[in-house]
Amino acid sequence: METETPREQAWTELVAELNKSFDADLDLQGILFLIGVQELGKGYKKFSKDQKLDVMHVAICTLLEPYGYYEYMGLDEDGWPHWKANSELPPLNPFQQTMLMKEAAIEYFKNGEK
Repeated sequence: METETPREQAWTELVAELNKSFDADLDLQGILFLIGVQELGKGYKKFSKDQKLDVMHVAICTLLEPYGYYEYMGLDEDGWPHWKANSELPPLNPFQQTMLMKEAAIEYFKNGEK
């Protein structure tokens, strides 16, 4: 029987806590969407398909900013946050990308319960 690594355990605990809080069955994409909505600061509303992608982009930039990949530039006239890329992400396979986003999400909630 395999045991979870501390990172896997932290992810499992985060997902369980968010699922309980939101009465949902969230995966990484759902958690990214929640983070994006939170960072956008406009509350939950109906988003178009393109806006949903933009919300996910807000989450990804927010999560990767502490790693130095993005720098926050401010809000546009519609109140959407924008970043500039500081450096390219290293080449990561899909598993590594997922692990990076999970780790960043864990840190996001650990460092302030935003």
